[in-house]
Amino acid sequence: MTPEEVVPASRKLGRDEAHALASAAANVIVAKGKKVMSFDVKGKPSAQIVDAMLGPTGNLRAPTMRVGKTVVVGFNEEKYNEILGL
Repeated sequence: MTPEEVVPASRKLGRDEAHALASAAANVIVAKGKKVMSFDVKGKPSAQIVDAMLGPTGNLRAPTMRVGKTVVVGFNEEKYNEILGL
């Protein structure tokens, strides 16, 4: 698998970028440690979805990947394997 775009950590992505990612998605999955939250995006993403995507500094949490119409924010090995079909 080859990433379509890689954004360096020095480029901070904030609320506007998180909102744009969620707007283009059908599903947003946010992993924070062992806790995994799944959101169905119906049109305009809610503030709850965008807030979940952001870390304590207000930047988009890493890693973030888009697979088709699904956006995955944060890392959870089980979810990554499931989404990537591993």
